[in-house]
Amino acid sequence: MSPSHGSPQPVTADDVEEAVRLVITALRGAPEVNWQNRAGSLEWDCWETVEHLADDMFCYAAQLAPPTPPLDGYVPFVLTRLRPGGPQETIHAERGPGVPGLLQVLEAATGLLAALVRTKPPHTRAFHSYGIADPEGFAAMGVVEALVHAHDAAEGLGVAWEPPAALCERVLARLFPDAPADAGPWPTLLWATGRTELPGHPRQASWRWHSAPRD
Repeated sequence: MSPSHGSPQPVTADDVEEAVRLVITALRGAPEVNWQNRAGSLEWDCWETVEHLADDMFCYAAQLAPPTPPLDGYVPFVLTRLRPGGPQETIHAERGPGVPGLLQVLEAATGLLAALVRTKPPHTRAFHSYGIADPEGFAAMGVVEALVHAHDAAEGLGVAWEPPAALCERVLARLFPDAPADAGPWPTLLWATGRTELPGHPRQASWRWHSAPRD
Protein backbone atom coordinates (compact mmCIF):
# COMPACT_ATOMS: atom_id res chain seq x y z
CA MET A 1 0.00 0.00 0.00
CA SER A 2 1.26 3.47 -0.82
CA PRO A 3 2.62 5.22 2.29
CA SER A 4 0.16 8.12 2.07
CA HIS A 5 -0.91 8.04 5.71
CA GLY A 6 1.29 11.01 6.63
CA SER A 7 -0.93 13.50 4.79
CA PRO A 8 -4.20 11.69 4.08
CA GLN A 9 -6.92 13.27 1.99
CA PRO A 10 -10.23 13.66 3.86
CA VAL A 11 -13.15 11.33 3.27
CA THR A 12 -16.06 13.36 1.91
CA ALA A 13 -19.76 13.18 1.15
CA ASP A 14 -18.77 12.77 -2.51
CA ASP A 15 -16.89 9.61 -1.51
CA VAL A 16 -20.00 8.22 0.19
CA GLU A 17 -22.10 8.82 -2.91
CA GLU A 18 -19.42 7.48 -5.26
CA ALA A 19 -18.94 4.32 -3.20
CA VAL A 20 -22.63 3.51 -3.29
CA ARG A 21 -22.91 4.39 -6.98
CA LEU A 22 -20.16 1.86 -7.70
CA VAL A 23 -21.83 -0.73 -5.47
CA ILE A 24 -25.15 -0.38 -7.24
CA THR A 25 -23.51 -0.55 -10.66
CA ALA A 26 -21.73 -3.77 -9.67
CA LEU A 27 -24.69 -5.51 -8.08
CA ARG A 28 -27.77 -4.45 -9.99
CA GLY A 29 -27.31 -6.85 -12.91
CA ALA A 30 -27.22 -10.03 -10.83
CA PRO A 31 -30.16 -12.40 -11.32
CA GLU A 32 -32.89 -11.68 -8.79
CA VAL A 33 -32.97 -15.30 -7.64
CA ASN A 34 -29.33 -14.99 -6.49
CA TRP A 35 -30.25 -12.32 -3.94
CA GLN A 36 -31.38 -15.10 -1.61
CA ASN A 37 -27.88 -16.63 -1.59
CA ARG A 38 -25.72 -16.30 1.50
CA ALA A 39 -23.53 -13.18 1.39
CA GLY A 40 -19.91 -14.31 1.68
CA SER A 41 -18.97 -15.25 5.22
CA LEU A 42 -22.03 -13.55 6.74
CA GLU A 43 -25.07 -15.31 8.12
CA TRP A 44 -27.33 -13.06 6.04
CA ASP A 45 -28.43 -13.39 2.45
CA CYS A 46 -27.49 -10.83 -0.19
CA TRP A 47 -30.79 -8.94 0.11
CA GLU A 48 -30.42 -8.64 3.88
CA THR A 49 -26.81 -7.50 3.52
CA VAL A 50 -27.68 -4.61 1.21
CA GLU A 51 -30.70 -3.80 3.39
CA HIS A 52 -28.29 -3.66 6.35
CA LEU A 53 -26.05 -1.31 4.37
CA ALA A 54 -29.00 1.04 3.82
CA ASP A 55 -29.68 0.88 7.55
CA ASP A 56 -26.04 1.79 8.28
CA MET A 57 -26.32 4.87 6.08
CA PHE A 58 -29.58 5.93 7.67
CA CYS A 59 -28.33 5.43 11.22
CA TYR A 60 -25.08 7.34 10.63
CA ALA A 61 -27.12 10.20 9.21
CA ALA A 62 -29.46 10.05 12.20
CA GLN A 63 -26.55 10.39 14.63
CA LEU A 64 -25.46 13.64 12.96
CA ALA A 65 -28.93 15.06 12.34
CA PRO A 66 -30.17 16.48 15.69
CA PRO A 67 -29.30 20.10 16.49
CA THR A 68 -27.34 18.70 19.43
CA PRO A 69 -26.15 15.24 18.34
CA PRO A 70 -26.03 12.60 21.07
CA LEU A 71 -22.68 11.90 22.71
CA ASP A 72 -23.80 9.08 25.03
CA GLY A 73 -25.73 6.67 22.83
CA TYR A 74 -27.55 6.05 19.58
CA VAL A 75 -30.73 7.87 18.58
CA PRO A 76 -33.36 5.42 19.92
CA PHE A 77 -35.10 4.23 16.79
CA VAL A 78 -36.86 0.87 17.08
CA LEU A 79 -34.75 -2.03 15.78
CA THR A 80 -36.46 -5.14 14.45
CA ARG A 81 -35.52 -8.48 12.90
CA LEU A 82 -37.64 -9.92 10.12
CA ARG A 83 -36.41 -13.44 10.88
CA PRO A 84 -34.39 -15.11 13.64
CA GLY A 85 -30.72 -14.53 12.91
CA GLY A 86 -31.41 -11.74 10.44
CA PRO A 87 -29.99 -8.24 10.84
CA GLN A 88 -31.53 -6.10 13.57
CA GLU A 89 -32.24 -2.71 12.01
CA THR A 90 -34.59 0.21 11.54
CA ILE A 91 -34.64 0.28 7.74
CA HIS A 92 -36.29 -2.56 5.81
CA ALA A 93 -37.10 -2.58 2.10
CA GLU A 94 -40.48 -3.72 0.79
CA ARG A 95 -40.03 -6.98 -1.10
CA GLY A 96 -42.68 -6.23 -3.72
CA PRO A 97 -40.64 -3.78 -5.83
CA GLY A 98 -37.79 -6.29 -5.97
CA VAL A 99 -34.10 -5.48 -6.28
CA PRO A 100 -34.70 -2.07 -7.95
CA GLY A 101 -36.69 -1.05 -4.88
CA LEU A 102 -34.00 -2.32 -2.52
CA LEU A 103 -31.34 -0.33 -4.35
CA GLN A 104 -33.55 2.76 -4.29
CA VAL A 105 -33.80 2.41 -0.50
CA LEU A 106 -30.00 2.25 -0.38
CA GLU A 107 -29.71 5.35 -2.58
CA ALA A 108 -32.18 7.27 -0.42
CA ALA A 109 -30.41 6.43 2.83
CA THR A 110 -27.05 7.28 1.27
CA GLY A 111 -28.39 10.66 0.20
CA LEU A 112 -29.36 11.41 3.78
CA LEU A 113 -25.86 10.63 5.07
CA ALA A 114 -24.16 12.59 2.30
CA ALA A 115 -26.38 15.61 2.98
CA LEU A 116 -25.59 15.57 6.71
CA VAL A 117 -21.86 15.18 6.11
CA ARG A 118 -21.94 18.17 3.73
CA THR A 119 -23.96 20.46 5.96
CA LYS A 120 -22.77 19.74 9.50
CA PRO A 121 -19.78 21.82 10.67
CA PRO A 122 -16.50 19.90 10.95
CA HIS A 123 -16.46 20.42 14.72
CA THR A 124 -19.72 18.44 15.09
CA ARG A 125 -19.37 15.33 17.24
CA ALA A 126 -21.79 12.42 17.63
CA PHE A 127 -21.81 9.05 19.34
CA HIS A 128 -20.49 5.85 17.86
CA SER A 129 -19.62 2.85 19.99
CA TYR A 130 -16.10 2.76 18.51
CA GLY A 131 -15.45 6.40 19.40
CA ILE A 132 -17.14 9.81 19.25
CA ALA A 133 -16.92 10.78 15.57
CA ASP A 134 -16.99 13.88 13.39
CA PRO A 135 -18.79 14.18 10.03
CA GLU A 136 -15.73 12.90 8.17
CA GLY A 137 -15.65 9.88 10.46
CA PHE A 138 -19.25 9.04 9.69
CA ALA A 139 -18.53 9.48 5.97
CA ALA A 140 -15.60 7.08 6.25
CA MET A 141 -17.69 4.57 8.17
CA GLY A 142 -20.36 4.74 5.48
CA VAL A 143 -17.78 4.15 2.76
CA VAL A 144 -16.28 1.16 4.57
CA GLU A 145 -19.72 -0.34 5.11
CA ALA A 146 -20.46 0.09 1.40
CA LEU A 147 -17.19 -1.39 0.16
CA VAL A 148 -17.02 -4.42 2.41
CA HIS A 149 -20.71 -5.31 2.32
CA ALA A 150 -20.56 -5.05 -1.47
CA HIS A 151 -17.75 -7.61 -1.23
CA ASP A 152 -19.99 -9.87 0.86
CA ALA A 153 -22.96 -9.51 -1.48
CA ALA A 154 -20.85 -9.87 -4.63
CA GLU A 155 -19.56 -13.23 -3.41
CA GLY A 156 -23.10 -14.48 -2.97
CA LEU A 157 -24.35 -12.97 -6.20
CA GLY A 158 -21.42 -14.23 -8.25
CA VAL A 159 -20.37 -10.83 -9.59
CA ALA A 160 -16.99 -9.10 -9.68
CA TRP A 161 -16.23 -6.31 -7.20
CA GLU A 162 -13.09 -4.29 -6.53
CA PRO A 163 -13.33 -0.62 -5.47
CA PRO A 164 -10.83 2.10 -6.37
CA ALA A 165 -7.52 1.90 -4.52
CA ALA A 166 -7.51 5.62 -3.68
CA LEU A 167 -10.88 5.40 -1.96
CA CYS A 168 -9.69 2.42 0.08
CA GLU A 169 -6.54 4.33 1.04
CA ARG A 170 -8.52 7.29 2.36
CA VAL A 171 -10.78 5.23 4.59
CA LEU A 172 -7.85 3.15 5.82
CA ALA A 173 -6.03 6.32 6.81
CA ARG A 174 -9.10 7.66 8.63
CA LEU A 175 -10.37 4.55 10.39
CA PHE A 176 -7.52 2.02 10.37
CA PRO A 177 -4.32 4.06 10.81
CA ASP A 178 -2.42 1.03 12.17
CA ALA A 179 -3.25 -1.29 9.27
CA PRO A 180 -0.30 -2.98 7.54
CA ALA A 181 1.29 -0.88 4.81
CA ASP A 182 2.86 -3.72 2.81
CA ALA A 183 -0.16 -4.80 0.73
CA GLY A 184 -2.61 -3.20 -1.66
CA PRO A 185 -5.31 -0.92 -0.22
CA TRP A 186 -8.26 -3.17 -1.09
CA PRO A 187 -6.79 -6.41 0.33
CA THR A 188 -5.71 -4.41 3.39
CA LEU A 189 -9.24 -3.09 3.92
CA LEU A 190 -10.63 -6.61 3.65
CA TRP A 191 -8.06 -7.75 6.22
CA ALA A 192 -8.84 -4.79 8.51
CA THR A 193 -12.53 -5.78 8.50
CA GLY A 194 -11.90 -9.44 9.23
CA ARG A 195 -12.61 -10.85 5.79
CA THR A 196 -9.25 -12.20 4.65
CA GLU A 197 -5.65 -12.76 5.64
CA LEU A 198 -2.56 -10.98 4.38
CA PRO A 199 0.97 -12.36 4.09
CA GLY A 200 2.30 -12.36 7.65
CA HIS A 201 -1.07 -11.22 9.03
CA PRO A 202 -3.65 -13.93 9.86
CA ARG A 203 -7.32 -13.24 9.37
CA GLN A 204 -8.68 -11.34 12.35
CA ALA A 205 -11.32 -13.02 14.50
CA SER A 206 -12.46 -9.61 15.79
CA TRP A 207 -11.77 -6.07 14.66
CA ARG A 208 -12.86 -2.48 15.10
CA TRP A 209 -12.13 0.85 13.51
CA HIS A 210 -11.07 4.13 15.15
CA SER A 211 -14.02 6.50 14.87
CA ALA A 212 -12.51 9.37 16.83
CA PRO A 213 -11.21 12.31 14.76
CA ARG A 214 -7.55 12.40 13.82
CA ASP A 215 -5.43 14.71 15.94
